[in-house]
Amino acid sequence: MESDLFTDIDGDVYVSPRYLASTTGTGDPALTPLLDLGWDLQHDDLGNVYVTAPDRRVRLGYLPEGEDDGLWRINAYKDPFGPPTWGACFNDSAPEEVVAAFTTALATAYEQGQDAYLARPVSGTDEHDPFLAIVPLLKQGWEIDRLRSGVFEVQAPDGLAGMECTTGDLDPETELTTRDARWQLWAGKSIVRPAWYATASTDTPVALLTAVTQCVSDPAPLPRWRQDTLSYFKDMARLTPILPSQLSAPTPLDVQRAATSRRPTALPASSVPRWSTTSRPALPGPRR
Repeated sequence: MESDLFTDIDGDVYVSPRYLASTTGTGDPALTPLLDLGWDLQHDDLGNVYVTAPDRRVRLGYLPEGEDDGLWRINAYKDPFGPPTWGACFNDSAPEEVVAAFTTALATAYEQGQDAYLARPVSGTDEHDPFLAIVPLLKQGWEIDRLRSGVFEVQAPDGLAGMECTTGDLDPETELTTRDARWQLWAGKSIVRPAWYATASTDTPVALLTAVTQCVSDPAPLPRWRQDTLSYFKDMARLTPILPSQLSAPTPLDVQRAATSRRPTALPASSVPRWSTTSRPALPGPRR
């Protein structure tokens, strides 16, 4: 049964905390920072979009018709014909603002050169220490919880979001193809059954990780159409009605309608994480 908070509010709303906002279903905000730099855009006949940097060393896939729920996949390469140097993935329920924070930081790093977008994290350095990425979370009251040897998590005060880091050696291929990556950000009731998640492999530049944690921990709410939020975060998020004077066009409902008209199929409501024999159990739900 819905709480009065959800029952009494309809239309456009502000969602707080913002990590409970879910997605509006449009990829434009996250693609724009890269396309503005002149990156090449291609698409297939299924509606999947592929964006490639001019030097062919960074590739992004927006994959609504992919094999699993990894909607956004971003990989970088020292050798354009070799294996990825680092990779990040956002699933199909991740707020596009979080993905846009990552691609905006990536665009900035790309303009600075390979020393920025291929910068390997190094513990103990002033600029590239990977643990600098959790500082924005700690500043907003998130707390560190050591789960087991080699794994710790920074969790939001309400327990509905967290960022997990695994120390020690990890298999590069496993990091790129499962949720068992160096970093995993999640929101929902638990990391085992997240409503949305994002992963980043070992050598993902610190500046890109930090851009994501700054976005996720920002106390400002996000605008959404109420119905988009209800199906994912029922009874979790705090909703505040948006007055017409508070928003410039388009409204969240306008965005939702436009996105629905463009995409070939609706995204599934259930999360279907990537998994292998060594990762957490996959959630039940249809594969695309």
